[in-house]
Amino acid sequence: MKKLILLLTAFLCLNVVYAQRYWQIDEGSNSITWQVKKGETHHDHIEMSGKQVSVVLRYGINKDGAFDLNKSMVWPMLRTIPNNTHGSLMRRLDWNPLEDVMVEGRAMREQVKSVTLNGTLVVVSDIQAGKNRSLSLKRTYLPSVDLPSLVEIYEFTNTGTEAIDLEIPKIGIVSPTNPKKGVEGSYYILCTSADGGAQTLLPGKTAAFSASVSAYKVLPEKNIDAAKELEKRKTVVAEWMNNLVLDTPDPVINEMFAFSKIRALESIYETKGGPMHGPGGESYYAAIWANDQAEYINPYFPYVGYQYGNASAVNSFEHFARYMNDEWKPIPSSIVAEGDSYWNGAGDRGDAAMIAYGAARYALASGNKEEALKLWPLIEWCLEFCRRKINEGGVVASDSDELEGRFPAGKANLCTSSLYYDALLSAAYLAKDIGKGSAVAGKYRRQAAQLEKAIDRYFAAEVEGFDTYAYYEGNDVLRAWVCIPLTVGINKRAAGTIDALFSPRLWTENGLLTASGDKTFWDRSTLYALRGVFMAGETEKAMEYMKRYSATRLLGVHVPYAVEAWPEGGQRHLSAESALYGRIVTEGIFGIRPTGLHSFSMIPRLPQEWNHMALRNVRAFDSNFDIEIVRKTGNQLQVRVKKAGKVVLNKQIKSGTALNCKI
Repeated sequence: MKKLILLLTAFLCLNVVYAQRYWQIDEGSNSITWQVKKGETHHDHIEMSGKQVSVVLRYGINKDGAFDLNKSMVWPMLRTIPNNTHGSLMRRLDWNPLEDVMVEGRAMREQVKSVTLNGTLVVVSDIQAGKNRSLSLKRTYLPSVDLPSLVEIYEFTNTGTEAIDLEIPKIGIVSPTNPKKGVEGSYYILCTSADGGAQTLLPGKTAAFSASVSAYKVLPEKNIDAAKELEKRKTVVAEWMNNLVLDTPDPVINEMFAFSKIRALESIYETKGGPMHGPGGESYYAAIWANDQAEYINPYFPYVGYQYGNASAVNSFEHFARYMNDEWKPIPSSIVAEGDSYWNGAGDRGDAAMIAYGAARYALASGNKEEALKLWPLIEWCLEFCRRKINEGGVVASDSDELEGRFPAGKANLCTSSLYYDALLSAAYLAKDIGKGSAVAGKYRRQAAQLEKAIDRYFAAEVEGFDTYAYYEGNDVLRAWVCIPLTVGINKRAAGTIDALFSPRLWTENGLLTASGDKTFWDRSTLYALRGVFMAGETEKAMEYMKRYSATRLLGVHVPYAVEAWPEGGQRHLSAESALYGRIVTEGIFGIRPTGLHSFSMIPRLPQEWNHMALRNVRAFDSNFDIEIVRKTGNQLQVRVKKAGKVVLNKQIKSGTALNCKI
């Protein structure tokens, strides 16, 4: 009866509007727009990144209709003292190149009409300059793809019937930083504009100027070509959008999936230690983590086919491999400061399990045998480290988990052992394909089978009335991470676990609470849970919650990406969380599980309200292919896999049936 009441309450919660929607999807383009109503006020923030810069734009509309913007700049390769995890040069600037623009001899007054996000931030405003005199102003903000610069483009169009005089200042501000606070002494922060001057703008004509915020070790000789920078940004975003394309009848999920690729892929920095994917959030740059990079995003990169992303994945594993040792000391949780240092402040978080899990899955999905052979020693070492940490209960001991002591994790937690289990299976598949022999593969499969039984013996428990898992021995409150076994194919307690996840004890309008009775949420656990529930076959339940989550994150009050946490971090747009959203689709809805360098198993989960779904230009397994699922009569699905226009798999199956595919 208790469970029935909880489930009914959860069902009723689904029928309320979770969050006000400010945004709408722009048909025919990967963009969303907020059409600003007169008198409407709202503020938000978004992070955008390039290879040498990241910026958090805190933007919004004030009561008078004007646009408000603060630029929080981060230059990851301009290292500051102390040169630790957070040692990137950072500045918050309210500098506005429009402040000194004169329209008919007066400071401009605007009314914002729309704000658009599409890999850039575009703001369109109306400006009244007297009778028959009006302007449209278009602002465009973007990070340079490869320069340490935020680029700003301003376009004035005369929408009236009379000429308008414009005075656009020429700005060149150079601010040296304190040399005692820089690893390499003083750096130079530049706030500059180009194409300024006075002009008379005739009706229908457009005048444009650009500005930028940059920082350098040595002052540059050339000015920034803003138009060229915009074109480069559009080109790289288009590349991301054209690979791994989701096609379903649900435009919100399609668009959220598309946007997730931007945030997941843009946050890679060209450090002296090679390309390093970084979480961001005004804290985490020019560094890598065993969870964010190795576990969350590296297994996702091959599907999108972004070669710079693949390079960052291999580079991260090579950095971790530097710390393998014969004494079996833990690999550090994080390699920081462009590879010059490390952080292990939370002790052993189960990092070896995270690394083995991510490296084995990445190697399989990449399909590159040379890379796989290079990563194999790291995978072997991490698996052996975990084996040596197995306790009397048969599960893996660790000091903490990826939450680093924010919440209790006991002496052995469910997450670490589940990741180790999956890593063993992936290593068995990989061993076969890279010539390590059946004995090695068989050893890992036997260890996985033993571990699966131990996980159930050690962690299985009734918690708050649900037949699920205690996250650690003695844990008596529901934890979001009870979803982890579902994501690695352990479904023995799926029913009770899913009921627990979607009960009011854990589920909120922002997804899962970290622990029942608390107020903290981390999107990563929600994204893992949705993936796991799809994998467990509860398609309709998972889809209902995924739709609500996607609409909240894409079109609500804080858009357009998955976030890290609240209250910690103020819902920062950390990058790897967006990859976890993508993996709900690839591994959850389409059920893809790598089984070799050129093979995968698949259990497609087509929701009842959809008659089709497809993933196009999947770039994994050293290939490029499409997956198409079409509903037939009854419970039958037609599954086609196409490569270079040729059908390599074409089967009609019962929903929930596993398929094996060789590419």
